[in-house]
Amino acid sequence: MSLIDWFVLAFTIIFIVVYGIWKSKASKHIDGYLLGDRSLPWYHVGLSVMATQASAITFLSAPGLAYTDGMRFVQFYFGLPLAMIVLCITFIPIFHKLKVYTAYEFLEQRFDLKTRVLTAFLFLIQRGLSTGITIYAPSIILSTILNVDPTYTTLIIGSVVILYTFYGGTKAVSYTQLLQMSIIFSGLFLAGFVVVALLPVSVDFTDALDIAGKMGKMNVIDWEFDLNNRYTVWTGLIGGFFLQLSYFGTDQSQVGRYLTGSSVGQSRMGLLMNGLLKVPMQFLILLIGILVFCFYQYQKPPVFFNTYEINKVEKSAYADEFKQKEQAFDAAFEAKKQKVIALENAINQQKDISSLKTDVVLANKTLQEKREEALAVMKKNDPNADTDDTNYVFLSFVTQYLPQGLIGLLVAIVCLASMGSTASALNSLASTTSVDIYKRLINKTGSDLKYLNVSKAITLFWGILSLAMALFAGKLGNLLEAVNILGSLFYGTILGIFLVAFYFKKIGGKAVFTAALITEVFVFAAYYFDVMAYLWLNLFGCVLVIAWGYVFQYLQKEKSIV
Repeated sequence: MSLIDWFVLAFTIIFIVVYGIWKSKASKHIDGYLLGDRSLPWYHVGLSVMATQASAITFLSAPGLAYTDGMRFVQFYFGLPLAMIVLCITFIPIFHKLKVYTAYEFLEQRFDLKTRVLTAFLFLIQRGLSTGITIYAPSIILSTILNVDPTYTTLIIGSVVILYTFYGGTKAVSYTQLLQMSIIFSGLFLAGFVVVALLPVSVDFTDALDIAGKMGKMNVIDWEFDLNNRYTVWTGLIGGFFLQLSYFGTDQSQVGRYLTGSSVGQSRMGLLMNGLLKVPMQFLILLIGILVFCFYQYQKPPVFFNTYEINKVEKSAYADEFKQKEQAFDAAFEAKKQKVIALENAINQQKDISSLKTDVVLANKTLQEKREEALAVMKKNDPNADTDDTNYVFLSFVTQYLPQGLIGLLVAIVCLASMGSTASALNSLASTTSVDIYKRLINKTGSDLKYLNVSKAITLFWGILSLAMALFAGKLGNLLEAVNILGSLFYGTILGIFLVAFYFKKIGGKAVFTAALITEVFVFAAYYFDVMAYLWLNLFGCVLVIAWGYVFQYLQKEKSIV
C-alpha cells in the first residue's frame, strides 16, 4: 500500500476507537457498562445490530464466495425479515418488561437455574469459538499487506478491540459501530463503481452480469428442495429463519444490542431496520464478488490469491516446478480469455451462444485443472499449506487494482467490521459470564462496583481466550461458512429452549434440560455423518428440543402417578 493508504487506514481506525471511548466515557456501574443505560435510539440499535452480524468475515469471505460459487449464498438471508417480525412481537416485549441483563435470566424464572446455566453455557461455547474467527479475519489483510505471519497481526487487531471494549463497555461498542457502518456503506458503493470502471471499455455493468450468468454465477434463486443443498430458497426461508431467530433472539451478542434501546418501540424499529437493510446489503457485497469475477475474465488472476503461501513455495526447493505450473496456468487463462471475448461479442450481436458457452465452460475447467496442479506443488512443499484462498480474493483485488486512498479505506472497512462484531461478542460474553454465572452462582451479594470490575476482568479473559482461538482459525476454510456452521451446531437447541419457555407451558425445567442435552448429541451426530446441509440443523435441533421435552415431561408425569 502507498503512504496515503496507510494514512487513511491508521486515521480511520484510530479516530473510530478514540471517538467510541470519548463518547462512552468510562462506565461507573454495571448497567451502563453492559447495556449502555438502556438509553440508545433506534438507529443506534439498528446499526449496532447490523455491525455485530456484518463482521470482517462478511466483507472478506462473501466476495470470494461469490467469485467461486456465485450469488446463491444470498438465499441464506431470506428468512431474516420474517425472524425480525417474530422477535418484535414476542421476544422484545418480554425482555424489556423483565429488565434483564441477559436473555438467559428469563429461563430461570420460567424453568430453573440449571436450564439457565446450561443455555448460557451453550452460548458461551459457541460465541467464544466464533469470536476467534472474527478476530482472525482482518489479520489476513494485514498479514498479506505486510507479508508476515497472521499470528502477529491477529494479536495486534485483537488487542485493539479488547482495549476499547474493556474500557468503555457497550456504549463504546455502539458508538464505534454507528460510525463503522456509515463508513462501510460508503466504501462498498465506491468499490462497486470502481470495479465496473476497471472492466474493459466494451463491457458495461449489464454485460458483466450477463457474462457471469452465462458462466453460472448469477444463481440467486434455487427452488429445488434438497436437504443436502446448502443454499436454496427453502434452506434460507426455513433453516435460515430458525438460525436468524435463534441468533437474534437468544444470542446475547445480539440481544445485548437491542436491550440498549430506550423503549420497546426503539428496539423494535432497530430490528426492523436490520431486517429491511441486511438482505440488500448482502446482495451488494456478493455482487461485488461477481464483478470481480468478471474483471478476472479479462485480467489474469494469480494462480493462488494467498501471497503468503505463494511466497513460501517460491522460496523452496519446488520453486522451479511451481513456476512451470504457474506458466501453464497463464497459458490456459489466455486461451479462456479468447473464448470469453468471443462469447461477449456473440451476446452483443445477439447470435447463438450455445456452443460458445460450452467452450467457455470447458476452458474454465481446464484453467481450474492447471490451478489444482500448482496447488499440488504447494502441498508437496508444505503438507499443512492452506489451499483455500476464497478469503483472499477480494483482498488481492483491492490491494492490486484500486486507486490510492480507496485501498486504505476498504482495508479499514474490513478491520472496522471485525472490530465492531468482535467488540459486541466480547461484551456479550462478559455480560453472560458475569450475570448468569458469577453473579448468580458465585457472588450473589456483591456491590455494583464489584460486579462492574468483575465484568471488566471477564471481558479481558474472553478477549485473551478468543485470541487463542483466532490462532487456529486459518485451518477452517471459508470463514463465512465456518462461523455459520459453528452457530448451527448450537442455535437450534438454544432456540428450542426459548420457544418451549414462551409457548409450551406444560413442559417443565427438568424435561427441557434433559431434552436439550440429548438434542445436542443428535445435532452433532447429524453434522458429523453429513445427514443434512448445516442450515437445516437449526430446525432439526429446535424441533428435537420441543419433541423430547414433551416425551420427558410425559414420562415424568407417569412416574409421579406410579
